[in-house]
Amino acid sequence: MFKIGSIFIPVTNIEKSGDWYEAYLGAKRIDSWEGGSGFYLPNGSTQLTLIKVETAQPTEFNKRGNQKNSYYNFVVDDIEAAHQHFKNNDVATTEIDHFSGMKCFDFFDLDGNPFSVVNEVESSPFHSDHVRHAQKKER
Repeated sequence: MFKIGSIFIPVTNIEKSGDWYEAYLGAKRIDSWEGGSGFYLPNGSTQLTLIKVETAQPTEFNKRGNQKNSYYNFVVDDIEAAHQHFKNNDVATTEIDHFSGMKCFDFFDLDGNPFSVVNEVESSPFHSDHVRHAQKKER
């Protein structure tokens, strides 16, 4: 019945940020309006919507103490290639971290919004194939 339609990202400059998302994430612009711009990614159905804000807004929360977590992540097949893509283009990133068989890193857009990137682990119950199988059982 429900699915994620769009992720809203606060940005201070719609045009510059839109160009950035197109260049570094391969996002394709759907439409723009006063104060916003919508995009889709080549894979998946969730859209990205950039919303103009006066000042940068937090797009992460604190887990413990100063340890932060972004609200959503991007899944990639080749995390090393994704990491190198950002490094080659001078996009700020963290180093690749390993945990529970997964690999992840964060990158940051022009407003400093953090985004996590993860690889899928086939044995994980969260792997997209396992989730699709569970979804089919529900129908």
